[in-house]
Amino acid sequence: MEIPSFKQTYHIKGIDLLPHRDPFLFVDELLAGDETGCVGTYTFTDKSTEIPGKAVNSFFEGHFPDHPVVPGVVLVEAMAQVAGCGMVAHGFLPKGNAAFLLAAVDKVRFRHPVRPGDTLTTVVENVRLMSKIAISRLKGYVGDTLVAEAEVKCAVGTPDKMGF
Repeated sequence: MEIPSFKQTYHIKGIDLLPHRDPFLFVDELLAGDETGCVGTYTFTDKSTEIPGKAVNSFFEGHFPDHPVVPGVVLVEAMAQVAGCGMVAHGFLPKGNAAFLLAAVDKVRFRHPVRPGDTLTTVVENVRLMSKIAISRLKGYVGDTLVAEAEVKCAVGTPDKMGF
């Protein structure tokens, strides 16, 4: 797994950085970051891999129930949420009032299935951070295996300035 060195070590829970809540919070912890990017983790769980105090990902019940895998759109969302956490932790977006909405998703590749019990480690490279748009390259790993990658553009700001 290719994890660049970052200036800051954080170990901040995703719930402390994002407006998202269960069942749509897909960041357990932001580990490190700086203006160049960040790294964070999320463990996907079903009823057989349940972790006390952590929500079970109910989509496994209907997404290939005999051979459950994380849906690709959820993998992209989970990786994008790590990027959002990094922007908040670094001060690019305000803590407690951050908004970032996917505007475009490009160059998506799903390389290996992610299953219940797997921990996704997302490495974010900030390509460009502007006042209204952020562009990030995302790589998701399970262990040392690259499982997904994408480039995302997000509209960024605060909910009042973004009209919601």
